[in-house]
Amino acid sequence: MIPIELSKRQEQILKIVQERGPITGDQIAEHLHLTRATLRPDLAILTMSGFLEARPRVGYFYTGKTGNRLLSEHIRKLKVKDYKAPPVVVHEQSSVYEAIVTLFLEDVGTLYVLNKDNLLAGVVSRKDLLRTSLGNKNLEDVPVGIIMTRMPNVITVGPEDSIFEAANKLIENQIDSLPVVIPVEGMKNALQVVGRCTKTTIARAFVQMGKEEVI
Repeated sequence: MIPIELSKRQEQILKIVQERGPITGDQIAEHLHLTRATLRPDLAILTMSGFLEARPRVGYFYTGKTGNRLLSEHIRKLKVKDYKAPPVVVHEQSSVYEAIVTLFLEDVGTLYVLNKDNLLAGVVSRKDLLRTSLGNKNLEDVPVGIIMTRMPNVITVGPEDSIFEAANKLIENQIDSLPVVIPVEGMKNALQVVGRCTKTTIARAFVQMGKEEVI
């Protein structure tokens, strides 16, 4: 993991490598009047964090990456699959009344709508349901499929996509939820819903980063 801040000795090591690299661990130890064994933990931290790289029979050299750049790279490596929440779904033929009940029971802002094959057909938001319920007394007779946003007009994200990409999609499209989907082999444009990625998901990822003491 990338430490919150570097120790004085680690900063000294970076300066030596910047000025004299590539340089061996023994040579760094000699400059600091320390043993190689004493420096081993510091060199390991600096290498794993990305500040330094090590090459066999060559030594250590400075990567040129700043703390901010390393943080950016770390964020882009966070995968949706590691933070996604279970999807909350209804079927196309479910009534608007059923959808409203599901929305409140599950405490979510968006429901994913599945077709008869249990594949993604669309999404329905809190606003969609509110708009439909205003002045309509027959909510049990109105299927969700009539009011939902249909595919392919649904913004989705894949499990292997980064949290950074997901956050960009949420912001750019001004939505609060993304279905996490995987393509169904042998079926064109067919998507199976395997999770959901929301603004809360993004916040959870950053909270975890803080607990792991990243920069």
